[in-house]
Amino acid sequence: MLFNSLGFLFTFLPIVYFVFWYLRTRQQRYVCLTVAGYVFYSFWNYRFCSLMLFSTLVSYLAGLGLLRWSDPTRRRLCAVIPVTVDLSLLAFFKYSNFLVANVNGLFTMVHRPLALPMIAVVLPVGISFYTFHTITYIIDGYRGVITPTRNFFEFAAYVSLFPQLVAGPIVRFRQIETDLDHIDRADRAVDLDRGWSFFAIGLAKKVLIADTIAAIINPALQTYSGLSTATTWLCMFGYSYQLYFDFSAYSDMAVGLGYMFGLRLPQNFNSPYQALDISDFWRRWHISLSSFLKDYLYIPLGGSRGGTLKVFRNLMVTMLLGGLWHGASWTFVVWGAYHGSLLALNRGIRTTWARLPAWSQRAVTFLLVVVGWVLFRSDNFEMAQAILRRMFTWQPGTAVAGAPVLVAMVVLAGLIAHGAPNTFQLRHEWKPLPVAGFAMLTLTCLFVLYGSRPSPFLYFQF
Repeated sequence: MLFNSLGFLFTFLPIVYFVFWYLRTRQQRYVCLTVAGYVFYSFWNYRFCSLMLFSTLVSYLAGLGLLRWSDPTRRRLCAVIPVTVDLSLLAFFKYSNFLVANVNGLFTMVHRPLALPMIAVVLPVGISFYTFHTITYIIDGYRGVITPTRNFFEFAAYVSLFPQLVAGPIVRFRQIETDLDHIDRADRAVDLDRGWSFFAIGLAKKVLIADTIAAIINPALQTYSGLSTATTWLCMFGYSYQLYFDFSAYSDMAVGLGYMFGLRLPQNFNSPYQALDISDFWRRWHISLSSFLKDYLYIPLGGSRGGTLKVFRNLMVTMLLGGLWHGASWTFVVWGAYHGSLLALNRGIRTTWARLPAWSQRAVTFLLVVVGWVLFRSDNFEMAQAILRRMFTWQPGTAVAGAPVLVAMVVLAGLIAHGAPNTFQLRHEWKPLPVAGFAMLTLTCLFVLYGSRPSPFLYFQF
């Protein structure tokens, strides 16, 4: 089920909303959110609900163990076992065939053909996100950052919370623990307007901007070998804005839905295309993932402590794994290495870089990000090399169907992404003019949705 589907907007959401606010006790509302999360998830594949339930049970029992035992060995086991189970499940479903293909390829290279069979496995939607939720819960419980809950349905509601279940943001338990504890005292009227405002803005980003751009560039990039240099750059600018408005749309809608149920989800985007350098970009882009990698991988590896080579190693390991998290493909690994190298370079030239005008810092940073998106978007290295070659050497080519619309959408998206305040910077005051604007945006989105099939969010595949 998609946030931008009519079934969600006119059936699922109204039913869950009114049932939730009709119930009064904490336990009833925990159960309501848990059931809603599993029903929501079952629309993709109901069989994978058991996988999420298993992961939830393992982490919940480990949390009880952390509450019960003070012995260091037992506490360590309570942390290691569930994290190992979660990562093993993630690795099996997401990377098993990637590993098999590379092992077969390696043996072929050394003239020892091997034909390990590929595994008939389907990647469960959202497994990367809810796995990170359970991992942060256990590690924070082990570190003493949080006190694990004894209430199973509170924890189950946190893991299966439908607004952020399948594409984030990656919400740590401590970020919504207070709201969950006081969920029976939540006031429906306090953040309802803010919630609908966030949701309406996210819906408009997805339906009117991201999907409009996608409808033009997706067919064009299928025939990338025929693109000219100008149209290749135009398509990659289009993809850069499509990706941003698609994913930030989901995050905005998730935050808006959270407000509707008395839960404050964290910000996931902070105008990343206004970043002054690549490090600033990663503080603004997919904030929940960036902070996860920093707190649970980069800092434990040593962070910025030690010599230059150690810091470079920590950056590269973090970004390589961050790239691999996005998908079982070497293009994602190289994309991670690309950003790791940029982060290392940024540390070496930051004094000189800071002397440049702010506009040039932003422009160069954005162009470096756009070049990186080529690897992110490409199905393989052949496609990435062809697109990069056409971007940086003059090539003739055919025109893109719908080019005038694409140019207009790129200009509009660029003005918003580079110059307008982001959703969290708006006041969300429901005065007559803003209300009329949101009403028009929502009606326009509904009109578009009635005439077409809703498109999935890009980050569902991760």
